Amino acid sequence: MSENRKYYYMKLKENFFTDAKMVILESMQDGLLYSNLLLKMYLMSLKYNGILMLNDRLPHTPQTIATFTRHQIGTVERAIKVFLEFGFVEILTDGSYYMSDIQLLIGQSSTEGERKRKERMRLKRQNLLPSGQVDKCPPEIRDKRLDIRDKENRECVGTPAYGRYQNVFLTDDELTELQKELPALWQTYVDRLSEYMASTGKQYQNHAATIRRWAAEDRKKAATQTRNRDYSVREGETV
Repeated sequence: MSENRKYYYMKLKENFFTDAKMVILESMQDGLLYSNLLLKMYLMSLKYNGILMLNDRLPHTPQTIATFTRHQIGTVERAIKVFLEFGFVEILTDGSYYMSDIQLLIGQSSTEGERKRKERMRLKRQNLLPSGQVDKCPPEIRDKRLDIRDKENRECVGTPAYGRYQNVFLTDDELTELQKELPALWQTYVDRLSEYMASTGKQYQNHAATIRRWAAEDRKKAATQTRNRDYSVREGETV
């Protein structure tokens, strides 16, 4: 047996089944089937960081999910609709299913001590990367690199996390400054950065600086569009 073999496992908090969404889910008709299916889908997604994949190229479909979980296809299709509404599942740009909360539950035997469960929402797959580049790093090496990068991004020193995926790190002073500079837009940029990092796996050394740069670029684009607007009056038109 290879000594480098990786074991993936899932940890459930004691209040997992008493959470409001789980209580409502299990109270539905076939709710207990949905609950069982949800756990199986979580486990099926562990190897691919929350994405339901048959292998490195093929995503799971409702039919294959039904086959591997031993549930009826109709049950799977109805359950997925509920999971989407409850936010348990998201559909990625290529149509594959992503288990939204998986990083809160996942563990790996080689990196558990340094894993940041809330911050790392990595969707590293070829057809999801803007550049189309393939991630060729072995999982062990990639995890170590990400751990180092996380430390450099201050994720390990208690900096407050913001954004939809809780992966945008801002000190109290940085947040206050952004709220003053972008009073109506700071939350929009925080969520935009959070979603971008979660969907691409890309990281930034300083999140406040990244938001300021994006805001400056947007202002520049808006100014350029205004300057290039055609105000000439065509024949038959009135000013």
